[in-house]
Amino acid sequence: MRSRSVRPTIVAVAMTAALLSGCAVNEQGDTESALSGTLDAAGSSAQGAAQDAWVAGFQRANGSVTINYDPAGSGAGREQFIVGAVGYAGSDSALSREEVDGPLARCTEESGAIDLPVYLSPIVLAYNIEGVDRLQLDADTIAGIFAGTIERWNDPSITSLNPGAPLPDARIAPVHRSDDSGTTENFTDYLAEAAPEAWPFEPDDAFPVEGEAAQGNSGIAAVIRDGVNVIGYLDASRADGLDVASLAVGDAFVAPSAEAAAAVVDVSPMEPGRADDDLVIDIDRATTEPGVYPLVLVSYVIACRQYAQANEGQLVGAYLEWVASAVGQDAAADDAGSAPISPALRERVEAAIAGIS
Repeated sequence: MRSRSVRPTIVAVAMTAALLSGCAVNEQGDTESALSGTLDAAGSSAQGAAQDAWVAGFQRANGSVTINYDPAGSGAGREQFIVGAVGYAGSDSALSREEVDGPLARCTEESGAIDLPVYLSPIVLAYNIEGVDRLQLDADTIAGIFAGTIERWNDPSITSLNPGAPLPDARIAPVHRSDDSGTTENFTDYLAEAAPEAWPFEPDDAFPVEGEAAQGNSGIAAVIRDGVNVIGYLDASRADGLDVASLAVGDAFVAPSAEAAAAVVDVSPMEPGRADDDLVIDIDRATTEPGVYPLVLVSYVIACRQYAQANEGQLVGAYLEWVASAVGQDAAADDAGSAPISPALRERVEAAIAGIS
């Protein structure tokens, strides 16, 4: 196992370097860091912008470390982590309880893996309808649109939620992810919990209804930007410049925001039946709590508790300390529009990271 005295110094240096301005930090890195090596990772495209910010800040402070993150999608990230192709994965859905205790190629035998919630963001319903710049939807209506039972924009179920809106007598073109995606799993989980009578499908990484599809959050955004009478779901960080719907929560409509997304996490419990350091949040999708946005993405970093290669354990542990830190979370919020995790959740995440070796 690695020395436990190395990482606090490394992270403190990383935080200081991130606060410095200018190219000197970018060009020189941190010559005092004891870390060196390459760490490969893959997974969530929703995490892509946040990972870019985290990697840039960490590498500025640790000039002999290279981190490569491939935003190939959550399903791909989990698969690559399990077979040992990457040192950690980003995923918009956690490993199952069987997977965290199963055979994991880069982990020591029986050490298992942990899921760490480090990225919080709304999933938005982005749309492109000519002349409509404000749209309000409830869970039943969203379920009907994506299940194909509500087919036209002037359907009474939509117009009743949007009095006065110039909704056209035109066919709705819903678009979903073509790849296995944790964003899809979170979206279908919302529909299954908040609209169980209108959505007859179980939550899944693969979208259960045929129709127009696109690869990744960026693919969904491109279809909506270029489409007509189209609607789709994607991480808020990829929806810049697009019109997005507000969701019915209780007796009000709530617009997506980082603050409203963080609020639903704070009123949701941890998933039962997991180890104390495997931090999977059971989001209350059907909440009526005021000001809460329930269609939220809680995205995880998945790591070994103990790595077969000690240097890799050092790299992962130090990097994740930076990711979970207040400075790292603020960097992601600035670059990706995500919601920093709360101090109480950060304390639990940092305690779990301290056990990585």
